[in-house]
Amino acid sequence: MSARGLKFLDNWMAQQLPIVARGDPIAASDLADQLMTAAEKAGIRADEINGEVASVFEVIFEAMRRRKRTG
Repeated sequence: MSARGLKFLDNWMAQQLPIVARGDPIAASDLADQLMTAAEKAGIRADEINGEVASVFEVIFEAMRRRKRTG
């Protein structure tokens, strides 16, 4: 994953994860699709995001699962 791709992934997830249910695989799948669409619109190639990870879905789902509950 390029430094630019990693920064985009990190920032995007920080904005999106707080608004989804914790550990929801359907939401994770939707977010993976949304992430790749947002990256493309930002001029970031898919290989810059998923070049070093086996699955963008797995990265998002694991981040959702590990996210601390608020409130």
